Amino acid sequence: MNLGVAQKIMEAHLVKGRLVAGQEIGLKIDQTLTQDATGTMVYLQFESMGLASVATELSVSYVDHNTIQDGYENADDHQYLQSVAAKYGILFSRAGNGICHQVHLERFSVPGKSLLGSDSHTPTGGGVGMLAIGAGGIDVTLALAGSPFFLECPKIVRINLHNRLPPFSSAKDVILTVLGILTTKGNTGTVVEYGGDGLAGLSVPERATITNMGAELGVTTSVFPSDRVTLAFLKAQGRAQVWREILPDAGAQYSRVIDIDLAMVVPMVAKPHSPDNVCPVKDINGLAVDQVTIGSCTNSSYTDLMRVAHLLTGRRVHPRVSLVIAPGSRQVFRMLAENGALAAMVTAGARILEPVCGFCIGNCHAPCTEGVSLRTTNRNFKGRSGTPSASVYLVSPETAAVAAIRGVVTDPRDAGLACPAIAMPTAFVIDDSMVLSPPPPTERDAVTIVRGPNIGAPLQLEPLADFLAGVVAIKVGDKITTDDIMPAGRRLKYRSNIPKYADFVFEPIDATFSRRCLEYKQKGIDAIIVGGESYGQGSSREHAAICPRFLGVKAVLARSFERIHFANLINYGIVPLVLASHADYEVIQPGDVLETSGLLDSVRQAESIVVSNKTRGMTFQAQLTLSDRQRDILLAGGVLRYARGTDEISVRSVQSV
Repeated sequence: MNLGVAQKIMEAHLVKGRLVAGQEIGLKIDQTLTQDATGTMVYLQFESMGLASVATELSVSYVDHNTIQDGYENADDHQYLQSVAAKYGILFSRAGNGICHQVHLERFSVPGKSLLGSDSHTPTGGGVGMLAIGAGGIDVTLALAGSPFFLECPKIVRINLHNRLPPFSSAKDVILTVLGILTTKGNTGTVVEYGGDGLAGLSVPERATITNMGAELGVTTSVFPSDRVTLAFLKAQGRAQVWREILPDAGAQYSRVIDIDLAMVVPMVAKPHSPDNVCPVKDINGLAVDQVTIGSCTNSSYTDLMRVAHLLTGRRVHPRVSLVIAPGSRQVFRMLAENGALAAMVTAGARILEPVCGFCIGNCHAPCTEGVSLRTTNRNFKGRSGTPSASVYLVSPETAAVAAIRGVVTDPRDAGLACPAIAMPTAFVIDDSMVLSPPPPTERDAVTIVRGPNIGAPLQLEPLADFLAGVVAIKVGDKITTDDIMPAGRRLKYRSNIPKYADFVFEPIDATFSRRCLEYKQKGIDAIIVGGESYGQGSSREHAAICPRFLGVKAVLARSFERIHFANLINYGIVPLVLASHADYEVIQPGDVLETSGLLDSVRQAESIVVSNKTRGMTFQAQLTLSDRQRDILLAGGVLRYARGTDEISVRSVQSV
């Protein structure tokens, strides 16, 4: 059988199931990454398993999200993460070393390896030919313990890129073009594989920009071949020895093939409030801008920021604009400082942030009230910037820099500026001193795990009950994100303290939700959430399942779910039911009492379930499409309870691709 790149890597890591689209498979995980916003729960859960060390080839714990230490909580979490890493054999990337995806791409990516990360933008690693997948933290916990990662075997969509990008068109414009074609919904159970003669003109950082924002498509992951371009990048990082060529076979079959002529790609923008609300930049020329932020795991590479520096050199940021720039890694930061590019940025009037996620997750540099913010980030959900009334537009670094100078949105081709031609370095500055290695196994017993008062404990869950009777505590619309469910920004510092963080569930939509659920819980009444299409899109934040479960939410009924959140709900014993029709969704209202009996038998074997709306005197069907393993997890009351009762935490050796 002729295989594509993604199929080759999956086949080499397959430990359970068959590579048939739609069937559940289990893949051996070689590497994991966590970041501080999700990592504390990963490691609290790992501690509860009683294992001596991790079972992966490589695991890295990054601190890159909450480095603003407003109060003791974040600093306490960082101490906890550092001590846990030392205890269990995990590399620890200190605050200031860089954003997990950028650093991992630079220093730890290996073509053909599998990477599971507790962050939805883990597919960045696909830029070097890794099978890099974002997942909920509990799935990463199990991978650390040696369990396979289970998922629906994806169908593969091939996107052929032809020719070369013209001046002022960039990789960001490519992925925004793809988002215009595929949109943010309807792509679950899919891997995007890139090919075509246009790959020769795309560097690894450019490829990584494209795979990074593949997360916004809702796909499982995106992947490029590992070719001579990949080798050049790894050689420049001093890691040529990990390279291997991975190309698709001639005649490989795909479920769909899309062709994009790079020569026809123009500067693009995603307008508020969705990454797929795209149009050419030219269509919004002249829009006054209040803020420009350049960075994030999408566009913070050396070449990205060198282009920005060249555009800013000899010019000044417009008086109305606040320009913030964040390098993606300490490596990038140091190289910019040493070659004078950083000085050019500062001289132009830019504000420089340490290499962290920062403004991307709304924990700093929020725009002004009703402000227009141009960002090179990957998401522009309403309120994610930290300012609910702001309008966030996603653009390339080149478009962002030109807008910062002119004060209005401007197609960079019309700005009368020369397009910077920045070559990839033949050698990057190598300094891994801020990545701490754990002590030898013989010394780890002496390591004491540091627990500040903000460090909590995993949820203790009970097996599924046979009868479910609950009140609809909230009804929401389409494209509800995990940011809508669990706000980040200033609330994210409570991520290790579930009872406290649960106070803010659905805060951006209904600040009374948590209080209402706790009142139900005190009366012994379960809560139910009703949602529209693409419920749970965006971040992999498993707190969007953990905190509702803590509040007593036992089921979510939605028109459709996004992959990671659907898995997270199951992993925490929340029954995810798909409403069969829009009419059923319209009928259900907040406060309705819903009941279903014989739930255990339904979960064991049924594809649909009858739900009674006692308030309205009617019944309706809801779909319950699960794998056998997912059914067993729900019955057990969550994936940790399930895993402890099976031999799943043991992966047989498989040959690497």
